[in-house]
Amino acid sequence: MDRRRFITHSSAAAGAALTQNASASETHPVINRTQPAELRLASREFVIPGETFAEKLDRLEEWGFAAIELDGANLPNRVQEIKTALRFRNLEVGAVCSGYEGVLVHEDPEIRRKTMDSIKTIFDAAAEFSPKGLIVVPAFNGQTQLYYGPAREALMAVLPVIGEHAHQCGTRVLLEPLNRNEALYFRQLADFARICKEINHPGVAMMGDFYHMGLEEPCDYAAFVAARKYLYNVHLGGGQYRLLPGQDDRDFRDGFRGLKDIGYRHFCSLECFPQKEPLVEIPKSVEFLRQQWREA
Repeated sequence: MDRRRFITHSSAAAGAALTQNASASETHPVINRTQPAELRLASREFVIPGETFAEKLDRLEEWGFAAIELDGANLPNRVQEIKTALRFRNLEVGAVCSGYEGVLVHEDPEIRRKTMDSIKTIFDAAAEFSPKGLIVVPAFNGQTQLYYGPAREALMAVLPVIGEHAHQCGTRVLLEPLNRNEALYFRQLADFARICKEINHPGVAMMGDFYHMGLEEPCDYAAFVAARKYLYNVHLGGGQYRLLPGQDDRDFRDGFRGLKDIGYRHFCSLECFPQKEPLVEIPKSVEFLRQQWREA
């Protein structure tokens, strides 16, 4: 067995063990596998062309999307605009992406406190839309002097606090693993699945991003199996340059097989950069993803 196959099989086994060893008393229920998985497409706001938010929603509906993923920045000031634009539409708010100020695992406790306050403010606004969660990155490269151990301790201290606030707002923190070019640690889905398991709070969950996974995970399938109980959002992006799915050689079928096997029914959201003619290329990408899902 070559090294990559060994790592792949080891990752799958580790993911399965993480799921199977979870205590029955844990807050997160096992995803209901009596219902088949479903590809429910969403998109970050910036991906969809349109001069107004309502025009972006028009295009999402036209192209068969199920949800919009909101930017967290300035969300408290946009609540009424968003509510008005969503009225009478068959679109949901899938998640809210970042937009808070500060660094959650900064070495300065005061900066951590201010970051938590900023996150709570976005949760208060997001409560109007019942998203799956607010996407949070503990720290990007260069944002903190804490290394893995102290950073993990800081994260474990703040998560129950913001997780409880999220839960009271009817949503959750969604921890996002990044690739090594953007973050020093917490780079694989299993890393955050372990943290979610230890925290064991309904307001603390996680997401996966095919772009980062392509750089860090030996096996997309095993990564989603490891995260299964805590996975509430997935980002879709191509290979090295995060192109639209279908614009490069990034294959999504292995990951989609994993999502099918865990009964995933939350949103898969475009987070990518169309290189040309988005009005033409985005519908083509939607059909590409649906075809990959069928083949998975």
